[in-house]
Amino acid sequence: MSRPFQVLGFGALAIDDIIYVDRGLTAGKGKVTKRATDHGGNVATALVAVARLGGRAGFIGWLGDELTADVAGSELERDGVDISLAPRHADAAPIRSVITVGPDGDRFIAYDDDVLHGTSEALPDDVLMQAPVLLIDGYATHSEGVVARARALGLAVIADIEWTVGAATDRILAFADHLVLPLAFGREYTGEDDPTMILERLWSGDRSAVVLTDGERGTYLRQRGDITRWHLPAYQVQAVDTTGAGDCFHGAYALALARGKSPLDCTAYATAAAAISVTARGGRKGLPDHQTCLAWMAAENAPAPLPMSGYQK
Repeated sequence: MSRPFQVLGFGALAIDDIIYVDRGLTAGKGKVTKRATDHGGNVATALVAVARLGGRAGFIGWLGDELTADVAGSELERDGVDISLAPRHADAAPIRSVITVGPDGDRFIAYDDDVLHGTSEALPDDVLMQAPVLLIDGYATHSEGVVARARALGLAVIADIEWTVGAATDRILAFADHLVLPLAFGREYTGEDDPTMILERLWSGDRSAVVLTDGERGTYLRQRGDITRWHLPAYQVQAVDTTGAGDCFHGAYALALARGKSPLDCTAYATAAAAISVTARGGRKGLPDHQTCLAWMAAENAPAPLPMSGYQK
């Protein structure tokens, strides 16, 4: 069935004040080399990645009711993300973040998220049905009913969770059929250290995939119907700024899924997209287009998926 959008999402929408410094983040002090303001947020940047890759993306989280003052929403629209379906509220505002970036591209994010989160529980089913994929983040705990309805309607739900608030996070993780999580969160959440064990602990009978991202060390994957557990090594790149790399990964994964790719193929595509994204400064400036991703994936030195120990076919 043809739908107006390929990926819908609600979650973090942010305005980032970025400070670049000349020393590593553990040095204690250093000199500011550059300042910039950019727009970010997990789901928002992921949806921009979808649009940059040629997909049709729609943001359905809360936006401010004063259209002329809705800077973050307007920026999404300029970046190719549709905001016409987003509910409006007088108290809605973007998260404000201050991001410090070291010379090696590593960053520290300090954020003020005392804002209205999630989306309207009254969001109609007709809106949710306008895409085959819904992308959410940790703030979806404020809109559990919408996530549950999306899953019941047959949407693939991709969860990008980085922290837990207890039982509500447990429920959101249970609703999602694609968990695309940082390995660090997987370790914290399960109490396991080995990626293989984390994949097992996070698996359930109605899960389609569990993906654990670990930056320059690559990604680990379990997918439904496949006895092999996979490790996808990362591309070897000189990182300029890792801000937004995870968001880019989620957006690329979501779009590939909407295009009918397997979780393993989605992960390979997302790995290339995220690697490209860190070669430019700013969370959105380095987001790649589709052809660039394909070129990287076709390169002779592109990393190939490897069966994890004990799970070779």
